[in-house]
Amino acid sequence: MLNKYPLWKNLLILVLIGIGFIYALPNLYPEDFAVQISGASATTEVDKGVLRRAENALKEAGIPYRDPELGETNAMVRVETNEQQLRAKSVLQNALGNDYVVALNLAPTTPEWLTKIGAAPMKLGLDLRGGVHFLLEVDIPEALKLRLDVYSSELKQRMRDERIRYRSVDQQGERSLVMRFRQSEELAKAESLVRKDYPEFELSSQQRGEDMLLTLRLTDAKIREIEDYSVQQNLTTLRNRVNELGVAEPIVQRQGRNRIVVELPGVQDTAQAKRVIGQTANLEFRLEARMDAPRSSTVEYEFRNQPGRTAFLERDIIVTGNSVADASQGFGETGAPEVNITLDGRGGSAMSRVTSGAVHRRMAVVFVEHRLLDDGSQAGETAAAPRRIIDKKIISLATIQTTLGSKFRITGLNSVAEAQELALLLRAGALAAPIYFVEERTIGPSLGQQNIDAGILCIMIGFAFIAAWMFTQYHLFGLFANIALTLNIVLMIALMSLFGATLTMPGIAGIVLTMGMAVDANVLINARIREEVKAGLPPQSAIRAGYDRAFTAIMDSNLTTLMVALILYSVGTGPIRGFAVTLGIGIVVSMFTAIIVTRAMVNLVYGGRNVKKLSIGWIKRAQS
Repeated sequence: MLNKYPLWKNLLILVLIGIGFIYALPNLYPEDFAVQISGASATTEVDKGVLRRAENALKEAGIPYRDPELGETNAMVRVETNEQQLRAKSVLQNALGNDYVVALNLAPTTPEWLTKIGAAPMKLGLDLRGGVHFLLEVDIPEALKLRLDVYSSELKQRMRDERIRYRSVDQQGERSLVMRFRQSEELAKAESLVRKDYPEFELSSQQRGEDMLLTLRLTDAKIREIEDYSVQQNLTTLRNRVNELGVAEPIVQRQGRNRIVVELPGVQDTAQAKRVIGQTANLEFRLEARMDAPRSSTVEYEFRNQPGRTAFLERDIIVTGNSVADASQGFGETGAPEVNITLDGRGGSAMSRVTSGAVHRRMAVVFVEHRLLDDGSQAGETAAAPRRIIDKKIISLATIQTTLGSKFRITGLNSVAEAQELALLLRAGALAAPIYFVEERTIGPSLGQQNIDAGILCIMIGFAFIAAWMFTQYHLFGLFANIALTLNIVLMIALMSLFGATLTMPGIAGIVLTMGMAVDANVLINARIREEVKAGLPPQSAIRAGYDRAFTAIMDSNLTTLMVALILYSVGTGPIRGFAVTLGIGIVVSMFTAIIVTRAMVNLVYGGRNVKKLSIGWIKRAQS
């Protein structure tokens, strides 16, 4: 019989539609305003005692809350309004202090049975739901200091290799190194070496007492290069870290000379985002100082996880975290957490050169963290400016058993969470210079709730006009198209929710455009069926010919539009990519609903029986 789908195909269509409704369902459950409490570092635990302190603080402040819950790494309390959320954040941060990060959040209300199958509400972009805005400042003076540190260590090694005797190599200001010599011949050799291999320095020499000084001053061009490199490298690193966090459609861009704007739309864990984005998390590999080494050539550091225990290390740095090519969390022979590190070619060579002469000595891994310490102030006092501090602590001190290459294991970590976070930060890339939070705020929808409602109203009005027009023109076949159009919207929402796509205001425009394109396929099919009936074909043959002959035109038009969507996604950013994602998903879904689903409905009504006429508009009247 003509126009009959087999049972398995009908069941498959029903299953796909049912899955679509299930994964679109979480979007009917609005999120609650919430305040989240996390540790300021991976080693700070959030337990029942912390949650109890938070509840007491909210009660004392008269802020109503509900559903306090304790997760594996954080705690959360829910409130009713955005105003209560802002008050609760301020109260809890004052009550808990700097050891904890209190962040604004939106807590999902999706039923547990949906979350167990991976169903979650669709993410909304910064223009619809808002998100977190960070303004970060790159510490350019510290970037220059770090670069001079590298130059200093490298020049000392070159002097030793060339057998040039020198007294010291010290930094002077933010852009200069001073090399001290006792003999003019040694100074001349060093000057010749520096002029040949280090053109980025301007050289000058002078006599000071018994010492002869060679001053190496970075050129203005080199300083600008270091500044640009520091900001660009930090941009790349921050983008990698945001990608590791899984944030959809973030904005990470440069602002001015040394500032970076980071906007994270629809983030679920703002505390983790701030901790991971803002932490420098660099490493330094240093040899432990010899017992007879002069104290002027050593530096004393405390162990990170063993307060009170210290060790003296050499001032010279072997390599830093900038040389880390890869990092992953693992477990040692005893089951203790560790981080497996792979250095790049230059870092591996430096490590091999130094450790070849240091077998049986101990090497330390120093964790370097740059942060702002806000001392705070009491009421009525002048607010104290935050102090910038550099915290360096040893996380591992192990004996070198053999010459090391480019692969390492960092042990001595407290927990798996700490190892995972350190690996994430190093894998995403070390910051070329410290960054500090200059501004942090949670921003609301930039278009306003009225514009959001207007966008949704636009979809509803558009759908109503399309549905009325299709039913008027094509009667029952128009009804089939309207049902398919409804399923098209549901399946689009389901796929965007399932794949974690972000809906923006341009995305809503993409939905409206997709509605027109989806019904356009049915217009072509229905018009073709009417032409075939008018040409004298029986209804069953006209249905089959209409779908078959319209398919080529539908496929061509949709493929060209899909190519445009792919191009927009590839070269566009932000809202443009949001529009492209919605348009692309809509095109793929419309091919399913407009052709296969409507054909299934037509087959159920007309298939497998002798039909004299079709309810498809004016053709019906012409037949009668």
